[in-house]
Amino acid sequence: MGKIRILAGETVLYGLGSILPRFLNFLLVRLHTDVYPPEEYGVITKLFAYVAVINIIFMFGMETAYFRFATKPGADEKRIFNLTQTVVVFISLSLSIIFILLSNPIADVFEIPGKAELVIWLVAVMFIDAVVAIPFARLRLEKKATRFAIGKLVNIGILIGFNLYFLKIAFNPSVGIDYVVIANVLANVFYLLFFIKSLLSWRPAFDKQISPAVLSYAYPVMLTGLAGMTNETFSRQTLDWWLPENFYPGQTAEYSLGIFGACYKFAMLMSLAVQAFRYAAEPFFFSNATDKGSPTLFANVNHYFIIVCCVLFLGVCINLDILKYFLGSDKYWEGLSIVPILLLGYLFLGVYYNLSAWFKLTDKTFYGTIITLGGAVITIVANYILIPQAGYLGSSWVTLICYFSMTAACYFLGQRFYPIPYKVLKSMGYITVTVAIVYVVGFFSIENQWLATGFHAVVFLLYLFIIYLLERKAFKQASN
Repeated sequence: MGKIRILAGETVLYGLGSILPRFLNFLLVRLHTDVYPPEEYGVITKLFAYVAVINIIFMFGMETAYFRFATKPGADEKRIFNLTQTVVVFISLSLSIIFILLSNPIADVFEIPGKAELVIWLVAVMFIDAVVAIPFARLRLEKKATRFAIGKLVNIGILIGFNLYFLKIAFNPSVGIDYVVIANVLANVFYLLFFIKSLLSWRPAFDKQISPAVLSYAYPVMLTGLAGMTNETFSRQTLDWWLPENFYPGQTAEYSLGIFGACYKFAMLMSLAVQAFRYAAEPFFFSNATDKGSPTLFANVNHYFIIVCCVLFLGVCINLDILKYFLGSDKYWEGLSIVPILLLGYLFLGVYYNLSAWFKLTDKTFYGTIITLGGAVITIVANYILIPQAGYLGSSWVTLICYFSMTAACYFLGQRFYPIPYKVLKSMGYITVTVAIVYVVGFFSIENQWLATGFHAVVFLLYLFIIYLLERKAFKQASN
């Protein structure tokens, strides 16, 4: 069985553990938008955007450092596990204590005055996420994708269960958005039980030689992740800062943020596919780095990854007339025009993650920091310019511009330090043609939903058939 086929199989399993749970979590959008008006959903969107950024600091790039040092020849995996887990626990525990002590002023900064307990619950979510990050990474290194998937699926099952209970059975308007955060805390507690054996076997450790090397390798990765998460969440954090008053007639900034956040969930479908691939690909790249044929292998992996993402892009974009019903209230539908732009942006983000293998394999992680810091600058400046001009549509274009720029920079630097024969023209051809198909299909306005869905299905199946004709020989060769 070919290496690409093995990678594809592991990606499917990790997809069950990441895409499926988060897709089920995506279904909660309907529940949330049914219960909460756009103004309150905007607050939820903003809070979890902050959480996503702070989580990067809690984990401090230790997942990637664990893979790098645990796969070195002669490495003691258990020793590396203890060293990296020690760093994560120390940093996340220290920050958690500080945030809890400052919960009241932090609540004021987050514009939820009097909600110090909400800050504490959010801290609990982040702390548990950080503590189980290295145990999850160990499962990936050991290729225990099934156990990985089980852990993620049970967690999301608990999360959905508590959301349904709180919002459909025991709902109290005075509690408001607290229910969403409480459900996340309760679901995360399961992770502590799931990894009880690994967590109890952990012993705090520090090595005078290895620990400084781990930290030196990891902190640029952390900065890269921090800048990358800024690129991903900054528009949601600043829409209420830079959106001019009454830009959308009769709507507050929080209302617009709620619309933007709900429609953004569709773009996260691409992000989840990218994440599932990363779970499988990161250890894959490290494990195959020393093979003579690795450059060609990595080039093929990237090409097939782009094809899969193009299929997902087309499937979502031409079926928004049905998918929009996941948003519940039709108040949220006005933001659907941003979905194709965001999906394309996340496609390029996935390509960037593929290309970034070169600086991780050559221990030049500071280049990743430079690239993503550049992306962060583009995100901040472009949002400052475009939000007042085009609202959340402008923010969507910023996402695409940022991730495309990062991908281009990573490609040209990578070809200098770690040349890989990527199929640039062919891959870009797939992306361009797919975007054109979405654009052309959008011209056909079919009022009858059954006819419209049938037409979209025919387009999609023809697209798949053409890909098969173009790639069938390459697929057979890659699987051998």
